[in-house]
Amino acid sequence: MKYIGAHVSASGGVENAPVNAFEIGAKSFALFTKNQRQWVSAPLTRESIDKFKRNCETYGFQPKHILPHDSYLINLGHPEEEGLSKSRAAFLDEMQRCEQLGLDRLNFHPGSHLNKISEEESLLLIAESINLALDQTKGVTAVIENTAGQGSNLGFKFEHLKFIIDHVKDQSRVGVCLDTCHTFTAGYDILSVDGYNQTFAQFEKIVGFNYLRGMHINDSMKALGSRVDRHDSIGKGFLGNEVFVRIMNDPRFDDIPMILETPDETIWLEEIKSLYGMVKV
Repeated sequence: MKYIGAHVSASGGVENAPVNAFEIGAKSFALFTKNQRQWVSAPLTRESIDKFKRNCETYGFQPKHILPHDSYLINLGHPEEEGLSKSRAAFLDEMQRCEQLGLDRLNFHPGSHLNKISEEESLLLIAESINLALDQTKGVTAVIENTAGQGSNLGFKFEHLKFIIDHVKDQSRVGVCLDTCHTFTAGYDILSVDGYNQTFAQFEKIVGFNYLRGMHINDSMKALGSRVDRHDSIGKGFLGNEVFVRIMNDPRFDDIPMILETPDETIWLEEIKSLYGMVKV
């Protein structure tokens, strides 16, 4: 079974996220557990934590179908000590917030070398950053999102994801989130039937579906291999509807949070309905 949702607002408190997800007919959701534009935010209150858990129970959202996202400020592969230390502290805080909320995963962009160190050096820093956070938390999986490879961002190759995983000590608590837009613009042709089959055969061989903990379901404003991260609404970009029909009928993507990050939140309800309508009985 597929669990489609969206990255909903947590404005006014994290406890509002499950309510907002329910209102658009979502069966999963993503959220920021703190202000993602700030390095440091006030701690979660006991009241917010309790309300969040109650609302998740009320609206039928299980932890395995919730995919919180960390702040975009964080760069776990930062080549400079100050930036790396700030990023590691912020990432640990986000992992601890997930722990407090009873959530079992945290999605994040792996990091960037900023053209100051090699890819491998930066990937090693990312793995070390994950290890430090896992050592200080319990029950929360670090979920690495593949990227479009824009600028100096790492994670646009399946080999990058594999390298990081290989250097994480507790591999039971590391996973991957695949973004359809990022996958396509990074150069993986998921649009054609052959390309789709080859891409996910590669993913299985290099990373393994056993590490898949979520997906971001986005169309792309940019072309195959453009290395540009610009999401589009479902069916309105270069991917069209065809690839999403395949995904919705592919059992390898069952029982994980599948999150819309499409640009027009006013049509999320319609997009969710449309995606479920693609399922062939």
